[in-house]
Amino acid sequence: MHSLSTTLPASLQAISPASSLIKGEGKDMLESYGLDKDQVRQVLADTVHGADDGELFFEQTQSESLVFDNGRLKSSAFDTGQGFGLRAVAGEMAGYAHSGELNMGAIRRAADSVRGVADGYEGVWDMAPPKANHTIYRGFNPVDDLTLGKKIALLEEIDAYAREKDPRVRQVSASLVGNWRRVGILRPNGQWFEDVRPLVRLNVSVVVGEGDRKEAGSHGFGGRNSYEFFLEANGLEGGWRNATDEAIRQALVNLEAVAAPAGELDVVLGPGWPGVLLHEAVGHGLEGDFNRRKSSAFSELMGQQVAAKGVTVVDDGTIRGKRGSLNIDDEGTPSQRTTLIEDGILVGYMQDRQNGRLMGTSSTGNGRRQSYAHLPMPRMTNTIMEAGEHAPEEIVKSVKNGIYAVNFGGGQVDITSGKFVFSCTEAYLIEDGKVGAPVKGATLIGNGPEAMKRISMIGNDMELDTGIGTCGKQGQGVPVGVGQPTLRIDGITVGGTRT
Repeated sequence: MHSLSTTLPASLQAISPASSLIKGEGKDMLESYGLDKDQVRQVLADTVHGADDGELFFEQTQSESLVFDNGRLKSSAFDTGQGFGLRAVAGEMAGYAHSGELNMGAIRRAADSVRGVADGYEGVWDMAPPKANHTIYRGFNPVDDLTLGKKIALLEEIDAYAREKDPRVRQVSASLVGNWRRVGILRPNGQWFEDVRPLVRLNVSVVVGEGDRKEAGSHGFGGRNSYEFFLEANGLEGGWRNATDEAIRQALVNLEAVAAPAGELDVVLGPGWPGVLLHEAVGHGLEGDFNRRKSSAFSELMGQQVAAKGVTVVDDGTIRGKRGSLNIDDEGTPSQRTTLIEDGILVGYMQDRQNGRLMGTSSTGNGRRQSYAHLPMPRMTNTIMEAGEHAPEEIVKSVKNGIYAVNFGGGQVDITSGKFVFSCTEAYLIEDGKVGAPVKGATLIGNGPEAMKRISMIGNDMELDTGIGTCGKQGQGVPVGVGQPTLRIDGITVGGTRT
């Protein structure tokens, strides 16, 4: 089970932060490109004159990925990026221009493209975000954490370990992904906000076989940490051996799976990653832009009962080291813990600056963008359903005939209607209160708001996912986290392969 610890892991404490990258009110980042901060600020101020809001967003990135497949290094990639985006906001309108060039000429050209959005507009300038007073992660570069040779050696060790673990293992694929992202946000009054964001992930996939039948399993973990976490026996999720063991376990379970039943059944969702259903079926519908436009199934329901009593949902960007956590969002607003549903009552939305202002409230630290080439919008960070009071065993025992869904693959949701479809990658029959045979081909079909009202039991075992989620919205992808306890949902439609 994950812990919402307030202390940094030992492996992270041992890394000296790149202080030159995160100190100095931005002079290191701008001056390294020959940019005079005062000159840039004046161009920005002239551009957004008359608007409600605006900023210059600067970004530098380094990323790498290594894939080891069937005993050899299949691919190795390294990439660097840089650029800026200039935005002016006037009411519901936003002018935006971006460039991969970081020089005054490019900034002036962007200003010429953007300033027209505020022509003839007389806005009320929005207050700047407060300075963040917390540090959720340290500003270091995980790409430099291990030598290339050590990274390849780790992947080789995973491959050998998996093959020795069980003779039924036929294929092994392991990958490492590391990312360093440095962002700076300049306001027209000269205020500067900066963040350095590490992100790593390890994934192990295996195929097992017995006779003519083959099945797959996978497991991954990561977060805003270092590669050292993957090497520690007692580190995040128990290190790489635990990830490999879990991938093999899932594959072997699937090897024994029978065809899934179909029909309306009571469903028990396991803790942790099954919270992806909450993220998709409910979380997106609680983002401010959808509700401002009244295109969400939750539009105009503030203060009303939208879920069963006992259901409390929060979005929390302040959990140390987690994949969706942020020191500040991509508008400079400090991350925070926002309660969305409390005891079944809708009490809040996730907001960026523009949508919060237009809805008469303020940003909740959820203004996020994929890169400098994208406008910010309200996005989730770590979206969690809080624990209840029931033991997981009690919840399973209460179901006479149903499905116990432990892991999910892909899913789809319609924000306006709330309808969702999710495929289970690990699920079991529940018969007379006992977990039975594993099943394959199970699909959960339902409506997000309705499903929230059908929650009848909430477990006391809330877990966060292991750090694998990437959320897509309007063509932009950002890292996120999910979490939930064991849940019982009554009467969900299960699509299967037998009736």
